[in-house]
Amino acid sequence: MHPVIRVDNLRCGYGERVVLDHISFEVRSGEVLAILGGSGCGKSTLLKHMIGLYPPLAGRIEIGGDDFATASGELRERILRRFGVMYQSGALFGSMSVLDNVRLPLESFSELDDEAIDLVARLKLRLVGLEEFADFLPSELSGGMQKRAAIARAMALDPAILFLDEPSAGLDPVTSAGLDGLIRRLAESQGMTIVVVTHELAGINAIADRAVMLDREEKGIIATGAPAELAQHPDARVRRFFL
Repeated sequence: MHPVIRVDNLRCGYGERVVLDHISFEVRSGEVLAILGGSGCGKSTLLKHMIGLYPPLAGRIEIGGDDFATASGELRERILRRFGVMYQSGALFGSMSVLDNVRLPLESFSELDDEAIDLVARLKLRLVGLEEFADFLPSELSGGMQKRAAIARAMALDPAILFLDEPSAGLDPVTSAGLDGLIRRLAESQGMTIVVVTHELAGINAIADRAVMLDREEKGIIATGAPAELAQHPDARVRRFFL
C-alpha cells in the first residue's frame, strides 16, 4: 500500500503557541489510521492542520504527492476535492433536511443536474443506512444518526480520503459500536483511506489498521503501530492507554 498522505516534520500551533512539533508519519492507501492520545494532546489540532483549516508553523503535509500547506489556487481546490470531513458535532445545517445536507456539496461543486444530484445523495444515505430518513431534519435524528448523515455528506463527492473527528463522541456503547462497524465497512467496501481522531479504546481496536499516538508533554508522537502492537509497547504511557 503506497502512502496517500505524508506528514513531514510538522509543527502545529496557534500564533506563538506550539502544540505539536517534529510530527512525521504516513497514511497508506486503503487503511484506517487512528490518531489517538489523552485529552489535550493535540489530536484535533493535528487534524485541523491536515485538512487545511490552519497553516502549519513548519513542515509539510502532502496529500496525493502535493504539498497542501503551500498549495493555492486551482491546486489547493484539487487537493480539497480529494478528501471529505466529518466534524465531531456533525455540523449539519439544522434548517435543511438530511437529503439537502448531502446534496449541498454536489450542488456547489459538481456539474450534475438536479435529478442526478438527488440520486447520488440518496445512494450515499443508503450506504450509511439512512435512506428512509432523507426528509428528516437533523434535530429529528438521534446523535448516532446525525453522525451517519455527516459521513454521507463527507462522501458526497466520492473523495479518496475521509477525515473523521471523534465519530463516537457522546454516543452510547451500542450506537458507538454500530458506527465503528459502518466505518470499517466503508473502508473495506469503498476502498477508502480513513483518518480517525479518537480516544475511544473500543473503536480503536474495532476499526484501526494502525494508530499514531500523541503525548501532551512530549508535544509529539510517542508510538506508531497496529493497536495490538501498541498494547504491548515498551513505553508505559502507551500501554496504560490500552488498559
